[in-house]
Amino acid sequence: MSGSRTKIVAIIDDDRNLRLAVQDLLEAVGIIGEAYESAEDFLSREGFRTADCILTDLRMPGMSGLELLRTLRKHGHKQPVLVMTSYADSDAEAAALKDGALAFLSKPLNSDRLISSIRQL
Repeated sequence: MSGSRTKIVAIIDDDRNLRLAVQDLLEAVGIIGEAYESAEDFLSREGFRTADCILTDLRMPGMSGLELLRTLRKHGHKQPVLVMTSYADSDAEAAALKDGALAFLSKPLNSDRLISSIRQL
């Protein structure tokens, strides 16, 4: 995520407290965090139009993070996607990385690793 414009990270998670905490963390380091309560919310509000990077939970009610990733790629959206989960699962990690996720992060999130992953993009 290079350039001089302030970058926008879409934060997609059904846990409101986590969304707000990540949003606060990102804003503390100069990155705009846009919060969405579900993949459907992100798609209906067309968050893909403004997001430079997408941070999505793997397991959510409705569309999963993996289904969201596949939908985005199917429609030609190329933003980097980071997948996070409380359920460490090597099969899910392999599927996410195969489908184009750039990182698979375990919850609770390590703040330094999250910021580092985003900045590397």
